[in-house]
Amino acid sequence: MVRKKNIEEIRDGSASHIQELSRFDRKFFDAKEEFTYIGHGSLGGKAAGLAAIKKTLEEKIPADEFPGVTVNIPRLIVLTTSVFDSFMELNNLFETAYSDEKDNIIAHKFLNASLPAELVGDLRALIEKIHSPLAVRSSSLLEDAMYEPFAGIYGTKMIPNNQPDADSRYRKLTEAIKFVFASTFFKEAKDYIRATSNKVEDEKMAVIIQEIVGIRYNDYFYPGISGVARSYNFYPSGRAKPEDGVVDLALGLGKTVVDGEHVWTYSPAFPNLKPPYGSVNEMMKSTQNEFWAVNMGKPPAYNPMKETEYLIKKGISDAEADGTLNQIVSTYDAVSDRMTVGTGCVGPRVINFAPVLEYNTVPLNNVIKKILAVCEETEGTAVEIEFALTLDNSRGTPARFGFLQVRPMVVSDEVVEVTDAEMESDKALISSGYVLGNGFLNTINDIVYVKPDSFEAKHSPVIAAELESINKIMTGEGKKYMLIGFGRWGSSDPWLGIPVNWGQISGAKVIVESMLANMNVELSQGSHFFHNISSFQVSYFSMPLRSGSKGGVDWHWLDSQKIVNETGFVKHIELENPLRVKVDGRRGRGVIFK
Repeated sequence: MVRKKNIEEIRDGSASHIQELSRFDRKFFDAKEEFTYIGHGSLGGKAAGLAAIKKTLEEKIPADEFPGVTVNIPRLIVLTTSVFDSFMELNNLFETAYSDEKDNIIAHKFLNASLPAELVGDLRALIEKIHSPLAVRSSSLLEDAMYEPFAGIYGTKMIPNNQPDADSRYRKLTEAIKFVFASTFFKEAKDYIRATSNKVEDEKMAVIIQEIVGIRYNDYFYPGISGVARSYNFYPSGRAKPEDGVVDLALGLGKTVVDGEHVWTYSPAFPNLKPPYGSVNEMMKSTQNEFWAVNMGKPPAYNPMKETEYLIKKGISDAEADGTLNQIVSTYDAVSDRMTVGTGCVGPRVINFAPVLEYNTVPLNNVIKKILAVCEETEGTAVEIEFALTLDNSRGTPARFGFLQVRPMVVSDEVVEVTDAEMESDKALISSGYVLGNGFLNTINDIVYVKPDSFEAKHSPVIAAELESINKIMTGEGKKYMLIGFGRWGSSDPWLGIPVNWGQISGAKVIVESMLANMNVELSQGSHFFHNISSFQVSYFSMPLRSGSKGGVDWHWLDSQKIVNETGFVKHIELENPLRVKVDGRRGRGVIFK
């Protein structure tokens, strides 16, 4: 097991990577160096991870290894933590930052503040040279640490950067930078920090300014494929093993994947193996039908405090008009009641990436397997990567695999045996063959659960707020608890599950994801929420409605226990004796005894 690093080690390790990079050249896109920085001090966790892996990728993946595909880290510049320090001191923002002011108040004060004078010239030079879309991403000091990764906690702003005058482009860039600075102190970030051993005062923010991987189609800009891949699969199915890994793919920007929306999931060892959908109809309902893109057309209403200000959701028909479905869909033929790979016949399109995964039109899976292996060897542990791929048949250019991020994963090696008898025991409150985690736990006396009789998807945002209020009480008393609910926890789509962030349920040590007939979504391992759960070593029980799947919840027993607190949709009960939780991480199954 890799031990947790303290704040000084994180800071020193990140700062050491600067020595391998070059200072920002005002020619930027004309310069030879593709990874530069402004300032001194730390690159932050996200940028440091890319800096550490950059040379390794160049050495271990020759340019000609994957014909038809170029592999690289998209060109970027990092504003180091010293820029953040200067910004905070120049504008005397510490009192506002550490206060309990609402997010919009904090964001407003940051957006009205001035950037350090020494930064202005470099940003002006940068923005005068380029007109392509840019992602302004967080890279905080604590981000992407192994046990407290802060995945998806801080802000990212994607800007079209296509205004005709440099002044407008500069203004939008600086607004995005200040928004990311402000997100360091938003409520979600503070709640997350309180759930760790760190303090808000420990955190510092570096910012990555990076070209977005994609192609412009009329008024929209997006990649053909985005994805998250893990070298370890907590929920293998069929012939797949945990060490075979898992990949989540989506059309368009990666927000679809990391926010826990509908994606296509497969094992890199068996790319042709279909997910276990019960029918074609179920598959069509459970696969992606919308995608995210950068809006390059008519500017939206001015809202610099909104993370998705310049993003827009489009439907599959829009992508077909753009010609981007050819290599990523199959078509349902109602006459034969089967799926046909590609767009060659008339019928509903299903985004299952069959042309790429089954016919290898682009060697995407081979690229993913190689990069996972290289990153795992370099990091010395299981890893998660984020990437985006362009597919440009019309111009005859090679596909481009943009490597966006690498994070270490927490995978326990403790040997735990959960027997069939234990799984089927009448003393079990919950048992499941789809469990994340590993080990024993016998310290939970409190259970917080969503009441099944009153649950409806339309109430999910209200349920999230009720859970937050209970969590605040529990964490204030220093109590850990088991949480039970429906659908995919942490999804940004309330119709897929309860849209909580980690700070709203930070006291949960065991989480149960139960499915209903009208909310039976596939497991998503690529979301930021999922990564934070696994890194905090929270046991996560999922119970999909599947033929042959073991497990269930003894709701009758739960309702017979002592009620401590009850809201419209949630109950908090307290047990006389603690639960016994047992999870076999090798086989992905576990049991919770009453």
